[in-house]
Amino acid sequence: MTRYRTVARDAAAEIEVKRSRFRCALTRVETEDAARAAVDRARLDHRDARHHCSALVLGPGAEVERTHDDGEPSGTAGAPMLEVLRGAAVSDTVAVVTRWFGGTLLGAGGLVRAYSDAVREALAVAGTRERLLLRELVLEVGHSDAGRIESDLRSRGVAVLGATYAAEVTLRLGVDPSRADLLHAAVAELTGGALTAEPVGERWVDVG
Repeated sequence: MTRYRTVARDAAAEIEVKRSRFRCALTRVETEDAARAAVDRARLDHRDARHHCSALVLGPGAEVERTHDDGEPSGTAGAPMLEVLRGAAVSDTVAVVTRWFGGTLLGAGGLVRAYSDAVREALAVAGTRERLLLRELVLEVGHSDAGRIESDLRSRGVAVLGATYAAEVTLRLGVDPSRADLLHAAVAELTGGALTAEPVGERWVDVG
């Protein structure tokens, strides 16, 4: 797994169904603790609401999924919310739908539709973006060659994640793990075999 999608930004949207209001807040998170904090914020910000239902997806492969109906009939809130997140293929995201009861019972089918629609509306506002797994490497070059090498590597699809200027210039590079050999070959070509890029780890970065 070297890529997945998440929400592009935190967002909220609200719908009304038979005078009941459903406000969905989408938050990008990386841990279950952060997701719980998002639910707690909704409770604090909207203390007059009756329910704060949630659905969570975490990990590049959606390894963690959680739902909570918060007093609604079982399966009418958290589960349909999760299905919407799955359908959008987003991870590292928690959806919290806060409901203010409008006095009319919606029935199980009505609740499923309302909670699902609230999440869809928030997703439309948030948008999505892709995350890529990059192998990080550092390359130390002389000041006179740094600009040329950086430009050439960029033209070959290598991400330049940063540069530190000291006695030499340290370029922090990122490349798809499957293309690491191509990066090493490019560095050898550009430096006449005099320099090598040293791997320092891997990290996820946003694109798009």
